[in-house]
Order: sequence, then structure tokens, then C-alpha cells
Amino acid sequence: MKRNKFPIFKTIITLSFLFVSALQINAQVKVGLDNWYNHEIGSKTRAPFHYLWTDTALSGYSRWGKIFTDKGAGISTINRPNAAILSKISVYIIVDPDTTTENPSPNYIMPEDANAIEAWVKKGGVLMILANDAPNCEFTHLNQLTSRFGFTFNHVTLHPVTGKNYEMGACNNLPDHPIFKGVKKIYIKAVSSFKLFGAAKPIITENGQVLMAEARIGKGLVVAIGDPWIYNEYIDHDRLPQDFENRKAAENLSGYLLKNAKGK
Repeated sequence: MKRNKFPIFKTIITLSFLFVSALQINAQVKVGLDNWYNHEIGSKTRAPFHYLWTDTALSGYSRWGKIFTDKGAGISTINRPNAAILSKISVYIIVDPDTTTENPSPNYIMPEDANAIEAWVKKGGVLMILANDAPNCEFTHLNQLTSRFGFTFNHVTLHPVTGKNYEMGACNNLPDHPIFKGVKKIYIKAVSSFKLFGAAKPIITENGQVLMAEARIGKGLVVAIGDPWIYNEYIDHDRLPQDFENRKAAENLSGYLLKNAKGK
């Protein structure tokens, strides 16, 4: 019987492969999407919907979730945040906190929530905030959180779009920033702007109005925009003309968030 001359080397290679694979799994960046402050219930389904990974309709974030998983990240849905919950994720996404029109009993961002989120960011967490325009987002408590990072949302509605006049929502004077590398034109509809102070810096500025911003806080990063702009309805070309590049921007944004995050 012919014996393998290099059994030890094969064993070492196999163990090394398993070790590296384990490291890759352990280092996977975990992305948590809020479903506490945004907690809308479908009138017919009686199930949560709107800006969720599990929502595959035009109202959902299922396509954005796939961008994250295609990049090797893990995705989950987050209830009310606290230190224990936040310690398990590296990227936390808050979208369009509910008004009483959307939810008769909304969950507001309370001081203890803001304390936990701020501490998590300072330790290296990456926070992404996607608000909405003035009538469709609860700004009072959201701004109590964002003011800790050097910005607040203005109670305005910019880029109003009538019918299929998509050019009314066009933004094509994009900055030299990793989020917009190779991107010439995006669609953001009915967006709120920012007041910046402290550590916050503008990413997109249009006609003197800041439409997207970021802040380095401690070891972490906060990125914010006043529109949930990359949900299923407007991430691709189901409705948008072909020259809008929301998907490319969404891929860049996802990569930017993951690059700045630490695996947990």
C-alpha cells in the first residue's frame, strides 16, 4: 500500500484553512436595522413593514439587505437598543422614526436610548441615520440624538416631486467622496436638510443646503441623510429612468459603512 509522504503537511494546511475560515466568520460585520422607532404595521397584513429587510415590496429594504449580504455582512432587525444589543452589531441603521400618523403609539428616542447609542458610537460603532421630510418623520426626539453628533435635521421638504417628474428629485452635483465614487446622478425625493455644528461635516451640499452629512465621533462614525432614498422603489429602475445611479451609490455607501465598522 502506497503511503502519503506528506501527511503532516496536509494536516497543517487543513487546520490552517479551518482557522482562517473561523477568523473570517468571527470577523463578519453585523448590520442591525431598527424596527423600534420605525414600527409601522400593515393595515391588511397586521405585520411590520416599511424600510425592513423582510419587506420585498417597493416599500422595503430587501434589496439593500442583499447588497450587505453579498458583501459578506450579516443582517438583523433590532428592537429597542441598549448596550447589550448594540454590542452585538457593528453598524446600526435608524430609518424614519414614526410620527403619530404612522403609528398611534410611536416609540420615541428616549434619553437612555441616546446615551446607549452615543456610547456605542464612541467605542467604534457606525451609525447610519436616514430620516425623511418634515411631515413624515418625528424630528424632536431624533434631533435630541443627532445633536450629540453635531447636527440636527431641519423641518423642511426639499426636492418635492410631482408625479413622474423624476428630474425634480435629481442630485447631480455629487462630491468627491467614497460614497459617490463613479456616481454622477442620484434620486432623493422630499428630503430634509441639516444644521451642522461641532464635528459634523457636509457630504452633499446643494444651493447652500446640506443634504447629507457625516461625523467622526470618538472611534466611530455617523452618516446621515434626510430621506430613506434607497428603499426598493428607488434603488433600481422599476420607476426611475436609467440615468439615475441609486444602486451604485447604495453599493458604495454599504461598502463605506462596512469599511469603517469593526467585526463583532
